[in-house]
Amino acid sequence: MFEQFRNRYPIDDDKWADFVSCFQLIKVPAKTILLTEGEISKRMFLIESGCIRVWFNHNGKDITTQFFFENNMVGSIESFRKNIPSPVSIETIEPSVIWRASKKDLNRLVEEIKEIPALRDRFIDAIFDRTYDYMKLFISTIKDTPQQRYLALIQERPEIVRRIPQHYIASYLGITTVHLSRIKSKLAKGI
Repeated sequence: MFEQFRNRYPIDDDKWADFVSCFQLIKVPAKTILLTEGEISKRMFLIESGCIRVWFNHNGKDITTQFFFENNMVGSIESFRKNIPSPVSIETIEPSVIWRASKKDLNRLVEEIKEIPALRDRFIDAIFDRTYDYMKLFISTIKDTPQQRYLALIQERPEIVRRIPQHYIASYLGITTVHLSRIKSKLAKGI
């Protein structure tokens, strides 16, 4: 998996081997909790295959905030960086192959990445992309109807509609599964 990244950046072999050694391969089944809401995050995860959702509990109801797929890195950034309890849980949806890295190793890598402009820029871009996704979802939840949010999801993130169970999609959209079924039925009828 790491070779696809290796080919994009001019890093000497020793430095590359040091980077890769920070990650440990794990294979986990669907429904594996990688981080529980309230724990302090000590790891980040890079997905080789599979799908992960990020969610929190609100009055006994799971609220999904994001989905991550192959080649995405996921973690509770707030908890990881600030050493505070995580506001979210992180769970696999599909059987997954994941590379995990400890906070100690990643902190060291981030310091070293600062010295490599191409890697530093990619890292910063990834953080901005994630922030943009959250802001877009936040604004859409206020501004758009559930049907508009579902149509945008189909257009912009079709892998979610193909791979994610309907009850998680409904949670992500902020609606019930019954409401999502009605939207899908309405769209199928062309109404």
